[in-house]
Amino acid sequence: MRLGLASRLFLRLLPWLVLAAALPWAMLRWWQFSWLAAALACALLLLIVAWSLHRALQPLQALFRALAGSVNSYRDGEYNFGVRWNSDDELGELVRAHAEMGAVLRDARQGLAQRELLLDTMVQNTPVAMLLLAHGSDGTRRVFYANLAARQLLHGGRKLEGQRFDALLQTLPAELREALDRGGDSLFTVHAANGDDEQVYHLARRDFRLNTRRHELLLIRVLTAELRRQEVQTWKKVIRVISHELNNSLAPIASLAHSGNELLRRSRHARLEQVFATIEERARHLESFIRGYARFAKLPQPQLQRVEWAALLATLQHQVAFQVDLHQPDLRGQVDPAQMEQALLNVLKNSHDACAGLSMEQADIRVRVIPLPGCTRIEILDRGPGMSEAVLQHALIPFYSTKRNGTGLGLALTREIVEAHGGRLSLQNRRDGGLCVAVQLPLRG
Repeated sequence: MRLGLASRLFLRLLPWLVLAAALPWAMLRWWQFSWLAAALACALLLLIVAWSLHRALQPLQALFRALAGSVNSYRDGEYNFGVRWNSDDELGELVRAHAEMGAVLRDARQGLAQRELLLDTMVQNTPVAMLLLAHGSDGTRRVFYANLAARQLLHGGRKLEGQRFDALLQTLPAELREALDRGGDSLFTVHAANGDDEQVYHLARRDFRLNTRRHELLLIRVLTAELRRQEVQTWKKVIRVISHELNNSLAPIASLAHSGNELLRRSRHARLEQVFATIEERARHLESFIRGYARFAKLPQPQLQRVEWAALLATLQHQVAFQVDLHQPDLRGQVDPAQMEQALLNVLKNSHDACAGLSMEQADIRVRVIPLPGCTRIEILDRGPGMSEAVLQHALIPFYSTKRNGTGLGLALTREIVEAHGGRLSLQNRRDGGLCVAVQLPLRG
């Protein structure tokens, strides 16, 4: 027969309760003999009842202390604490439920620890540099987490956690510092100290809130090997394109030449004019096609001249529409005017293509010229859809194009021209939509 907790306590106190009920009758009997003896008997009985109650509640107090201690252990992340209660009452059910909860928490903690270990191993060994920044209430940014690739890239393999991000930026190469300091995703090139080697990187950033605090995740991926592999594939594609284009022009020319020869042999001169006109049209098309590829393959050394940016941009505005933002109206630079016009024109035409269907006010295509210490920065801005990560990674590869009839030479030729001037080209999506193509040119005396 199962007895509950209340029943067990009642049975332990029953003798003393019976004695307490008989106490008034005994006192009435004893009062006529000695009131002092009756008072002493009453006091003794009360002490015995209190002592018995204390003894009966001692196991419960110990159990409650053990339960409180186990809850504190769970709160501290320790789940090896156990409580025993050898009874089959309500408290026994409570202890068993508590033990089951501890086992569930312990298994969940072990599974979580294993998943955290797996995730940390994957993150630490990925070749992508991962940097997590925490934004403080005072506007400062500190490194909250950095994997091995980020430590190697940004700090020579040393620990980064806890460092101020703005101070870290000052120790990095100019190209990397500029890309990390600006908003949005970007594609940029970092030149080695010897000037002979370069690394191409893709930067992606994501903002989120953790415990009401703003965090920023930076992902930096080295694309040099991937770009070289893509370049090999692209050159194969170029060979196929050139072969196709040559065949499309030479085959009709050969056929028309044969037809013209037959017409001439038969003295049917009336159609010769049409035959020669078609041959001329196909030959000029082929010449234009070859000239475009040759221009990219044999870019001449820039002939530097002192130019006013306002005048150069005004010349470009006769060919394509855009707004001009000059931070200083009399800004000048040392560039090859023809090459620089071609480089900027390629980017501006891409901006117009990206903003097709938008009004000029919505597209907001503009060129901004900003003087910086030791260099001049030219930004071509638009409010188009920007570039996806895949396109951003391949945008500077020669002959890569997302346009159906595009040659894929525009941005690649622009990059060649900019680097021939000793500058660098970078692309990044704007925070509020659109693309920013930045050209940074060194100042020359």
